[in-house]
Amino acid sequence: MQQRIGFIGGGAMGEAILKGLLAGGQKADSLIVSDSQRERREFLEKSYQVKTTSENEVVVKNSDVVILAIKPQNFPEVIDSCVKALVSDKLIVSIMAGVTTAKLEEYLPDKCKVIRVMPNTPALVGAGTTVLSGGKYATEDDLKIALDIFQGLGSTTILPEKYLNAVTGLSGSGPAFVALLVEALADGGVMAGLPRDIAAKLALDTVGGTAKLLTETGMHPAQLKDRVTSPAGTTIYGMLELEKNGVRGTIMQTVLTATKRAEEL
Repeated sequence: MQQRIGFIGGGAMGEAILKGLLAGGQKADSLIVSDSQRERREFLEKSYQVKTTSENEVVVKNSDVVILAIKPQNFPEVIDSCVKALVSDKLIVSIMAGVTTAKLEEYLPDKCKVIRVMPNTPALVGAGTTVLSGGKYATEDDLKIALDIFQGLGSTTILPEKYLNAVTGLSGSGPAFVALLVEALADGGVMAGLPRDIAAKLALDTVGGTAKLLTETGMHPAQLKDRVTSPAGTTIYGMLELEKNGVRGTIMQTVLTATKRAEEL
């Protein structure tokens, strides 16, 4: 018998998880989503044939696994809205950035099982990176259930929770940093005289192709860089500009800054 899975929050990431579950064979009638916006509920019902509600407590009562797909600043209010229905045998899965399992456990009934998860937006197309960490009372079986939920979204990894803020800064925020890089490469192509549509396609294909090459060959990024960089060629001159402008250090600091923000949340 399939686990009954409920979502508190039906935004983009909640929808991505929903799609992954359905693609993996989860039955729509075992899923329920709460969302405050009627239009969003109607969209989810029509698109995925799942049950929806405006009441968080209804989701908790009708679920074995409850996924908290909400903004971190909203979680005390959300927990208050459904705490009466929460019991220790329910598995709580949180995708909220910066909210520790210990913090969640403070708001939940005693010995509630909590798993903290950091997915990222490529999960929308099944190419996500998801990292999971179990709380104080979560068992290996609970982690297996959570892995099964997220495996349809891309790669999954279990790590100690102490790494989750760094994961948030790197893979959680990283798609935005990569998107900026793609945009900048395309703008550079336009400056060099390429039509916008061609420059955009070449930039996107170059980033995607490079990621695939590194993944499939296991090659170190520095090794690939050296292979592309011929003596006195175009690439080494371009690399000089990147190093002169501190791009490497800026990217490193960007991840650190995002990580610190996750800690603040």
